[in-house]
Amino acid sequence: MSSTVNRRSLLKNVLASSAAVAAGVVLPKSVLANVAEHGVSNTLKGNINHSVCKWCYSDMPLEDLCKLVNEIGFGAIDLLKPNEWPTAKKYGLACSMCYTAGETSLTKGWNDIKNHEWLIKDYLEGIELVAAAGYKNLICFAGNRNGMDDETGLQNCVKGLKQILPLAEKRGVTIQIELFNSRIDHKDYMGDKSAWGIELCKRLGSPNFKILFDIYHMQIDEGDIIRSIQDNHQYFGHYHTAGVPGRHEIDERQELNYPAIMRAIVATGYKGYVAQEFMPKDPDHIASLKNAIKICDV
Repeated sequence: MSSTVNRRSLLKNVLASSAAVAAGVVLPKSVLANVAEHGVSNTLKGNINHSVCKWCYSDMPLEDLCKLVNEIGFGAIDLLKPNEWPTAKKYGLACSMCYTAGETSLTKGWNDIKNHEWLIKDYLEGIELVAAAGYKNLICFAGNRNGMDDETGLQNCVKGLKQILPLAEKRGVTIQIELFNSRIDHKDYMGDKSAWGIELCKRLGSPNFKILFDIYHMQIDEGDIIRSIQDNHQYFGHYHTAGVPGRHEIDERQELNYPAIMRAIVATGYKGYVAQEFMPKDPDHIASLKNAIKICDV
């Protein structure tokens, strides 16, 4: 943690300041300056529905992250489990991408029929929980290859996912498979190309099965991000961001042109969420998140 800016204490000051202003308390100039720098944004354009992934701020209690999201001025947090949803709801926030209540494994996924028994049970329960909470999106994973070829993995995914999709369709929940890069971060992961995920969507043929298109991961493994969005957006149900290389801030220090990417997303008519999933590297994590929202608010 930087000696110049302590994010946790700053957040505490900002939140305390907001309450004090409401109570008519006179605040020190230094605290007022922090509120001005990190306070609520009332100027979001509304073309992008913004979110942020909880795990990127895992050192911050969820209650503090909820307060921060409200202070910045957007309305959702990604990748929460059912036991965390009440906290988000307490602060009027949506969970824009849900986990099931059971095991979350990126490496043991739908591509291996040995996992189907527990996955089917987990997801049938998860679909009901998501629907009951009023949410829409439930994440899933292909799993590692472990020597398996892509075609066998596709066939296995279809076999398993077809057993949960009727309930998802009935309950209005979209199952979203996240694609990862297998070059840097997730060695041996099967769903590492958009073409593989699109083929899975086609074989399943359900409006309630989509791809979580992670811009960071797909830039590493295939590039051509804007063309992918333009040509295949009907299969993409959710987006994640991060800077390439490094998975840090999405500003000018990395290679992706996020304003152009966001404009391409908006042009498709997309109305879902774009979730920030970068790992803040700068000492002031609050400023990093706030800046990312501004960059993507086209």
